[in-house]
Amino acid sequence: MRFYKLDPLLDHRWDDFVAVHSGASVFHRSAWLKALASTYGYCPTVLTSAPPGEPLTDGMVFCEVKSWITGRRLVSLPFSDHTEPLLSDPSQVPELYEWMREEWGRQYWKYIELRPPSGNFYASGNMRASQSFWLHTLDLSPPTGHLFQRCHKSCMQRRILHAERQGLSYEKGRSAEVLNAFYRLLVMTRRRHHLLPQPFSWFRNLLQFMSSDAEIRVLHYAGTPIAAIFTMRHRGTVVFKYGCSDHRFHHLGGTPLLFWKLIQETKAEGAAKIDLGRSEIDNVGLVRFKDHLGTLRKEMNYFRYTNEARTPVAMATRLKVFRSLSSKLPGALSARASALIYGHFG
Repeated sequence: MRFYKLDPLLDHRWDDFVAVHSGASVFHRSAWLKALASTYGYCPTVLTSAPPGEPLTDGMVFCEVKSWITGRRLVSLPFSDHTEPLLSDPSQVPELYEWMREEWGRQYWKYIELRPPSGNFYASGNMRASQSFWLHTLDLSPPTGHLFQRCHKSCMQRRILHAERQGLSYEKGRSAEVLNAFYRLLVMTRRRHHLLPQPFSWFRNLLQFMSSDAEIRVLHYAGTPIAAIFTMRHRGTVVFKYGCSDHRFHHLGGTPLLFWKLIQETKAEGAAKIDLGRSEIDNVGLVRFKDHLGTLRKEMNYFRYTNEARTPVAMATRLKVFRSLSSKLPGALSARASALIYGHFG
């Protein structure tokens, strides 16, 4: 099989294909790819068996990450929870692996990474499972009352009812004011977890390119933002991507209330499900929180085509130390530093 490359930011065939393919997600869309390119300088490329000018029947999108911190590699896709290879036939998998073998040897990448949610891929030769996560989804087809009853009684239902009595104000939108409130909470939350915040430009670009398919929800208490979430939509799926809060107000139950509002509103708008994203297997608190919303979870494996000789343990140690030190910067400096170095982590 011969593969061709196309630029998904310029070739309209890609968005036409993504709009109808059952395995496509918000992470395949050119809007997401434009935000990656504008924020981090990545150049997305689609691999397809369709010759130039012909309709696409398959496609796999990658970005090359060039980093002196984490190495040079090909990823499908950076900062995306999952990116299903949109193949027309399972028999294409060995062909894809052969292409990766040839390109990996020619380009001398540290590795090529796939992030498929479906589990249709497998370890073979130098293609190895590299990381495992839980992927959480919430089916919105039951009546709203049933969705509430599926939430954990003490950890969700009672906290939601408690939050509704606290006089919290709620807003949803895409304005500069909403974005600024969200980002202040994000910096606070990331610092609390010893993580570097994403650049402010990343969220600004997502709102710009995703247009009405990206939204921010914020809760305020006495004029102070206390919790916020960032979501995106692709067809019938709403994707929860980022959440943040002020820990001083956790007792008010703002975060459970925000998610309940998300569930109610997206169901009323006709969405079929909410994709609550990945959770690290050992992040017990986050996994439990998503479970308490009544979600289903399944294990999701990432795969890397690599040679262990090219991925020394010292590199992983250097990355861990670098991120730890960066996260200890003061809030303003941390936000500025993220614009310069966050792209290394894709």
